[in-house]
Order: sequence, then C-alpha cells, then structure tokens
Amino acid sequence: MRPARLTAKTIDLVAKRFRALGEPARLVILQALRKGERCVSELEVDTELNQANLSRHLQVLTATGMVRRRKDGLFVYYALADANVLRLCEIMCGRVT
Repeated sequence: MRPARLTAKTIDLVAKRFRALGEPARLVILQALRKGERCVSELEVDTELNQANLSRHLQVLTATGMVRRRKDGLFVYYALADANVLRLCEIMCGRVT
C-alpha cells in the first residue's frame, strides 16, 4: 500500500507538529497526559512547570492538534487528542536508548 501524496498544507502541519515535539517541556506534558484528562493545576504538579510556562506549551500542543481542551466552569481540562502522539514519542525514544 502506497502512502497518499501529501499536500503542502499537510506537510506544513506535520512540520509544526515535529517542531512542537522538539521542546522537552512539551514531551513532559504529553507524558503527564498519558494518565488521562488533567486540569492545569494537576499538570503543574505533574510537570513541575509554572502556570505561565505550562499554558504557553499547552497552547502550542492544542494548536497543532496533539492535545484537546475542554472547559468546565472555571476549569480547563486537557487530554491527548490522539493516542498516536504517544506512539510517535515511543518510536523516537526507542531509537535513542
């Protein structure tokens, strides 16, 4: 089976996702979301990132479609948009060890 031809728009999105994964703090956030949906205060504890830094990284992960967000009253909850994000991280981590 041959892969589908990628459009310029798709290639751009893939490149943005790889750039997003190039930041160690974002990989830490993705690992924390492995536990399931988390609010920002839970992610602060899990990642040891301050709220401003965490929010900035969550914005990038959300914009690239790797993380989804859900608002419930005053709280915002984040979760992996697709488990394949972790598969990609596992493939890369398996290559460096």
